Amino acid sequence: MIDVIGLLFWLLLLTMIIWPQWQYRSLHASRMSMIKRIERKYGVRVITMIHRQERVGFFGIPVYRFIDIEDSEAIIRAIRSTPPSKPIMLILHTPGGLVLAASQIAQALKKHPAKKIVVIPHYAMSGGTLIALAADEIIMDPNAVLGPLDPQITTLRGVQVPAPSVLKVVKEKGVEKVSDETLMLADIAEKAIRQVQEIIVELIKDKYGEKKALEIAKFLTEGIYTHDYPITVEQAQKLGLLVKTEVPPEIYRLMELYPQAHVQRPGIEYIPYPYVPQQPRGGRARREGVS
Repeated sequence: MIDVIGLLFWLLLLTMIIWPQWQYRSLHASRMSMIKRIERKYGVRVITMIHRQERVGFFGIPVYRFIDIEDSEAIIRAIRSTPPSKPIMLILHTPGGLVLAASQIAQALKKHPAKKIVVIPHYAMSGGTLIALAADEIIMDPNAVLGPLDPQITTLRGVQVPAPSVLKVVKEKGVEKVSDETLMLADIAEKAIRQVQEIIVELIKDKYGEKKALEIAKFLTEGIYTHDYPITVEQAQKLGLLVKTEVPPEIYRLMELYPQAHVQRPGIEYIPYPYVPQQPRGGRARREGVS
């Protein structure tokens, strides 16, 4: 009896170790298959940058993802290995991240000789918006959003504050009435805003002209809205960005292969449409986690 319990224990432990790896490999294979299908149908090289909390980690522990240097290295390698005459379709789903990494990706994408398409099925905030600006064509779901590009400055206490807000404090209180730390942060904030504006202008001036490019850059960087403000398709088009809304249907199916980690809250349930013929045991409700 003791040997049986011990055997079951080791089998359970082995399963817990192997199962997440098997699940990830299965998901990865499905993703590659869908990516190949998109590439064949639309004649493009597909690159994805999808930041989600995947539930396939060890013990199901979710990992939060943002744009970092590893992302920029991987995407630049993919762009470098793409034939000069081959269009690139970059699928973005990200809350943003490091300006350095995002600007490297944007500049590498901009330099690719063939057509560049960025597809945003849900959101591409902050650094994701910067990358999208490098594309010849931006395709967004009608309900997808972009985000402001106002730099975030880290104080000596480790708190992030918007660069435009730091400058506003100094302007309203006066140089004589703020601390040395605030003056130092203001200096950094001014430089950070100017640097991001220069990057934006360089990315889009060939499409919009330098005057319009600077207008867009100022709108995105000077703190008109908070950093997490959702810029809708309609707002982006009103601003002058060339945005289309015809997202290829295969992109949505690809996104389903990047599962969001389960969280302890009520889910969203619905019956898929169009309805499928009723099975003997009745229809099945589809359930997705809330992000």
